[in-house]
Amino acid sequence: MATQNPSDKPHILIAEDEEFLRNLLFVSLEREGFAVVAVQDGADALENFANHSFDLVLLDVLMPRMDGFAVCAEIRKRSDVPVVLLTALNSPDDIVQGFELGADDFISKPFTFREVNARIQAILRRIGWSRERPSFLIMRYGDVALNDEEHTVVVRDEEVHLTPIEYQLLHYLMSNVNRPVSKDKLFHEVWGYDFTGGTNLVEVAMRRLREKIEEQPSTPEYLLTVRGAGYKFADPEKETS
Repeated sequence: MATQNPSDKPHILIAEDEEFLRNLLFVSLEREGFAVVAVQDGADALENFANHSFDLVLLDVLMPRMDGFAVCAEIRKRSDVPVVLLTALNSPDDIVQGFELGADDFISKPFTFREVNARIQAILRRIGWSRERPSFLIMRYGDVALNDEEHTVVVRDEEVHLTPIEYQLLHYLMSNVNRPVSKDKLFHEVWGYDFTGGTNLVEVAMRRLREKIEEQPSTPEYLLTVRGAGYKFADPEKETS
Protein backbone atom coordinates (compact mmCIF):
# COMPACT_ATOMS: atom_id res chain seq x y z
CA MET A 1 0.00 0.00 0.00
CA ALA A 2 1.29 3.44 -0.86
CA THR A 3 2.64 5.66 1.87
CA GLN A 4 0.98 9.00 1.30
CA ASN A 5 2.15 12.45 2.31
CA PRO A 6 -0.55 14.39 4.17
CA SER A 7 -1.04 16.60 1.09
CA ASP A 8 -1.49 13.66 -1.26
CA LYS A 9 -4.90 12.49 -2.35
CA PRO A 10 -5.88 8.96 -1.28
CA HIS A 11 -5.83 6.68 -4.33
CA ILE A 12 -8.82 4.43 -4.97
CA LEU A 13 -9.23 1.65 -7.53
CA ILE A 14 -12.78 0.85 -8.69
CA ALA A 15 -13.68 -2.31 -10.61
CA GLU A 16 -17.32 -2.30 -11.71
CA ASP A 17 -18.75 -3.68 -14.96
CA GLU A 18 -21.91 -1.53 -14.97
CA GLU A 19 -20.85 1.57 -16.92
CA PHE A 20 -23.37 3.93 -15.33
CA LEU A 21 -22.46 2.88 -11.79
CA ARG A 22 -18.73 2.90 -12.54
CA ASN A 23 -18.93 6.45 -13.92
CA LEU A 24 -21.09 7.60 -11.01
CA LEU A 25 -18.57 6.30 -8.47
CA PHE A 26 -15.66 7.75 -10.43
CA VAL A 27 -17.12 11.26 -10.67
CA SER A 28 -18.50 11.28 -7.11
CA LEU A 29 -15.26 10.11 -5.50
CA GLU A 30 -13.17 12.57 -7.50
CA ARG A 31 -15.45 15.35 -6.27
CA GLU A 32 -14.72 14.19 -2.71
CA GLY A 33 -11.02 14.72 -3.34
CA PHE A 34 -9.84 11.20 -4.15
CA ALA A 35 -7.59 10.18 -7.02
CA VAL A 36 -9.58 7.47 -8.81
CA VAL A 37 -8.90 4.76 -11.36
CA ALA A 38 -12.01 2.96 -12.66
CA VAL A 39 -11.97 -0.25 -14.72
CA GLN A 40 -14.69 -2.57 -16.00
CA ASP A 41 -13.52 -6.04 -14.98
CA GLY A 42 -11.37 -8.01 -12.57
CA ALA A 43 -8.48 -8.66 -14.93
CA ASP A 44 -8.06 -4.93 -15.60
CA ALA A 45 -8.26 -4.31 -11.85
CA LEU A 46 -5.35 -6.67 -11.15
CA GLU A 47 -3.28 -5.18 -13.97
CA ASN A 48 -3.75 -1.68 -12.56
CA PHE A 49 -3.11 -2.87 -9.02
CA ALA A 50 0.20 -4.40 -10.10
CA ASN A 51 1.36 -1.19 -11.75
CA HIS A 52 0.13 1.49 -9.33
CA SER A 53 -0.23 2.09 -5.60
CA PHE A 54 -3.70 2.35 -4.07
CA ASP A 55 -5.03 3.12 -0.60
CA LEU A 56 -8.35 1.31 -1.07
CA VAL A 57 -10.03 -0.98 -3.63
CA LEU A 58 -13.74 -1.15 -4.46
CA LEU A 59 -14.65 -4.42 -6.20
CA ASP A 60 -17.92 -5.46 -7.75
CA VAL A 61 -18.43 -9.18 -7.07
CA LEU A 62 -20.10 -10.16 -10.35
CA MET A 63 -17.72 -9.10 -13.12
CA PRO A 64 -16.63 -10.66 -16.43
CA ARG A 65 -13.26 -12.38 -16.93
CA MET A 66 -12.52 -12.41 -13.18
CA ASP A 67 -15.03 -11.87 -10.39
CA GLY A 68 -14.51 -9.76 -7.29
CA PHE A 69 -13.88 -12.74 -5.01
CA ALA A 70 -11.01 -13.92 -7.22
CA VAL A 71 -9.54 -10.42 -7.48
CA CYS A 72 -9.74 -9.99 -3.70
CA ALA A 73 -7.90 -13.28 -3.17
CA GLU A 74 -5.13 -12.24 -5.57
CA ILE A 75 -4.76 -8.83 -3.95
CA ARG A 76 -4.44 -10.43 -0.53
CA LYS A 77 -1.47 -12.49 -1.73
CA ARG A 78 0.52 -9.30 -2.19
CA SER A 79 -1.02 -6.52 -0.10
CA ASP A 80 -3.09 -5.66 2.98
CA VAL A 81 -4.75 -2.71 1.21
CA PRO A 82 -8.39 -2.39 2.34
CA VAL A 83 -10.84 -4.12 -0.03
CA VAL A 84 -14.57 -3.34 -0.10
CA LEU A 85 -16.90 -5.60 -2.09
CA LEU A 86 -19.89 -4.16 -3.93
CA THR A 87 -22.44 -6.92 -4.22
CA ALA A 88 -26.03 -7.90 -4.81
CA LEU A 89 -25.20 -11.23 -3.12
CA ASN A 90 -26.30 -10.86 0.49
CA SER A 91 -26.50 -14.41 1.80
CA PRO A 92 -24.42 -15.25 4.91
CA ASP A 93 -22.38 -17.74 2.85
CA ASP A 94 -21.42 -15.02 0.36
CA ILE A 95 -20.38 -12.69 3.17
CA VAL A 96 -18.38 -15.45 4.85
CA GLN A 97 -16.64 -16.21 1.55
CA GLY A 98 -15.70 -12.58 1.12
CA PHE A 99 -14.28 -12.29 4.64
CA GLU A 100 -12.41 -15.57 4.19
CA LEU A 101 -10.74 -14.16 1.09
CA GLY A 102 -9.72 -11.03 2.96
CA ALA A 103 -12.41 -8.43 2.27
CA ASP A 104 -12.68 -5.65 4.85
CA ASP A 105 -16.28 -4.70 4.19
CA PHE A 106 -19.38 -5.25 2.05
CA ILE A 107 -21.72 -2.74 0.49
CA SER A 108 -24.99 -4.22 -0.70
CA LYS A 109 -26.60 -3.11 -3.95
CA PRO A 110 -28.52 -0.93 -4.40
CA PHE A 111 -26.64 1.66 -2.36
CA THR A 112 -26.33 5.42 -2.09
CA PHE A 113 -23.10 7.28 -2.70
CA ARG A 114 -23.42 8.73 0.80
CA GLU A 115 -23.11 5.21 2.18
CA VAL A 116 -20.10 4.39 -0.02
CA ASN A 117 -18.34 7.60 0.98
CA ALA A 118 -19.03 6.97 4.67
CA ARG A 119 -17.50 3.48 4.43
CA ILE A 120 -14.42 4.73 2.60
CA GLN A 121 -13.85 7.60 5.03
CA ALA A 122 -14.23 5.22 7.99
CA ILE A 123 -11.67 2.78 6.59
CA LEU A 124 -9.17 5.55 5.82
CA ARG A 125 -9.62 6.91 9.36
CA ARG A 126 -8.97 3.44 10.71
CA ILE A 127 -5.78 3.20 8.68
CA GLY A 128 -4.65 6.57 10.02
CA TRP A 129 -5.44 5.49 13.57
CA SER A 130 -3.39 2.31 13.21
CA ARG A 131 -0.40 4.30 11.90
CA GLU A 132 -0.59 6.72 14.82
CA ARG A 133 -0.75 4.06 17.55
CA PRO A 134 2.33 3.32 19.66
CA SER A 135 4.73 1.33 17.50
CA PHE A 136 5.13 -1.52 19.98
CA LEU A 137 2.39 -3.37 21.80
CA ILE A 138 2.08 -7.02 22.74
CA MET A 139 -1.00 -8.50 24.36
CA ARG A 140 -0.95 -12.10 25.56
CA TYR A 141 -3.72 -14.02 27.29
CA GLY A 142 -3.51 -17.77 27.63
CA ASP A 143 -2.42 -19.24 24.30
CA VAL A 144 -3.24 -16.11 22.27
CA ALA A 145 -0.62 -13.40 21.63
CA LEU A 146 -1.06 -10.29 19.47
CA ASN A 147 2.06 -8.36 18.45
CA ASP A 148 1.06 -4.95 17.15
CA GLU A 149 4.58 -4.03 16.07
CA GLU A 150 4.83 -7.00 13.72
CA HIS A 151 1.06 -7.09 13.09
CA THR A 152 0.98 -10.82 13.90
CA VAL A 153 -1.19 -13.15 15.95
CA VAL A 154 0.15 -16.37 17.44
CA VAL A 155 -2.20 -19.03 18.79
CA ARG A 156 -0.87 -22.14 20.54
CA ASP A 157 2.65 -21.32 19.26
CA GLU A 158 1.56 -21.07 15.62
CA GLU A 159 1.10 -17.87 13.66
CA VAL A 160 -2.47 -17.37 12.44
CA HIS A 161 -3.29 -15.32 9.36
CA LEU A 162 -6.10 -12.83 9.95
CA THR A 163 -7.68 -10.47 7.46
CA PRO A 164 -7.33 -6.76 8.34
CA ILE A 165 -10.85 -6.53 9.75
CA GLU A 166 -10.41 -9.73 11.78
CA TYR A 167 -7.16 -8.37 13.19
CA GLN A 168 -8.82 -5.09 14.18
CA LEU A 169 -11.72 -6.96 15.78
CA LEU A 170 -9.40 -9.17 17.83
CA HIS A 171 -7.25 -6.17 18.77
CA TYR A 172 -10.27 -4.26 20.05
CA LEU A 173 -11.61 -7.17 22.08
CA MET A 174 -8.20 -7.99 23.58
CA SER A 175 -7.75 -4.31 24.45
CA ASN A 176 -10.97 -4.62 26.46
CA VAL A 177 -10.21 -8.04 27.94
CA ASN A 178 -13.00 -9.52 30.09
CA ARG A 179 -15.28 -6.56 29.29
CA PRO A 180 -18.47 -7.31 27.32
CA VAL A 181 -18.79 -5.16 24.20
CA SER A 182 -22.09 -4.82 22.35
CA LYS A 183 -22.33 -5.70 18.66
CA ASP A 184 -23.29 -2.12 17.85
CA LYS A 185 -20.27 -0.80 19.73
CA LEU A 186 -17.97 -3.28 17.98
CA PHE A 187 -19.30 -2.32 14.58
CA HIS A 188 -18.93 1.38 15.30
CA GLU A 189 -15.42 1.08 16.76
CA VAL A 190 -13.96 -1.54 14.41
CA TRP A 191 -15.69 -0.78 11.13
CA GLY A 192 -15.87 2.90 12.00
CA TYR A 193 -19.34 3.99 10.91
CA ASP A 194 -23.02 3.51 11.68
CA PHE A 195 -25.11 1.27 9.44
CA THR A 196 -28.40 -0.55 9.88
CA GLY A 197 -27.65 -4.24 9.75
CA GLY A 198 -24.01 -3.78 10.67
CA THR A 199 -24.31 -6.26 13.51
CA ASN A 200 -24.71 -9.00 10.90
CA LEU A 201 -21.18 -8.23 9.70
CA VAL A 202 -19.95 -8.44 13.30
CA GLU A 203 -21.53 -11.88 13.71
CA VAL A 204 -19.98 -13.19 10.51
CA ALA A 205 -16.55 -11.76 11.35
CA MET A 206 -16.75 -13.25 14.86
CA ARG A 207 -17.64 -16.65 13.42
CA ARG A 208 -14.59 -16.54 11.15
CA LEU A 209 -12.35 -15.29 13.95
CA ARG A 210 -13.43 -18.11 16.25
CA GLU A 211 -12.60 -20.66 13.57
CA LYS A 212 -9.05 -19.29 13.46
CA ILE A 213 -8.49 -18.71 17.19
CA GLU A 214 -10.44 -21.39 19.07
CA GLU A 215 -9.58 -25.07 19.30
CA GLN A 216 -13.32 -25.79 19.34
CA PRO A 217 -15.18 -22.86 17.74
CA SER A 218 -18.57 -24.18 18.87
CA THR A 219 -17.42 -24.05 22.53
CA PRO A 220 -15.05 -21.06 22.56
CA GLU A 221 -12.58 -20.41 25.35
CA TYR A 222 -11.57 -16.86 24.45
CA LEU A 223 -14.16 -15.24 22.16
CA LEU A 224 -17.27 -15.55 24.26
CA THR A 225 -20.85 -14.52 23.63
CA VAL A 226 -22.31 -12.57 26.53
CA ARG A 227 -26.06 -13.03 26.41
CA GLY A 228 -27.80 -9.70 26.01
CA ALA A 229 -24.50 -7.81 26.00
CA GLY A 230 -22.49 -8.87 22.92
CA TYR A 231 -19.03 -10.43 22.97
CA LYS A 232 -15.89 -10.37 25.06
CA PHE A 233 -12.34 -11.69 24.94
CA ALA A 234 -11.88 -13.74 28.09
CA ASP A 235 -8.58 -14.12 29.93
CA PRO A 236 -8.79 -17.82 30.93
CA GLU A 237 -6.83 -17.18 34.12
CA LYS A 238 -9.33 -14.55 35.26
CA GLU A 239 -12.28 -16.69 34.14
CA THR A 240 -11.14 -19.62 36.29
CA SER A 241 -9.90 -17.65 39.28
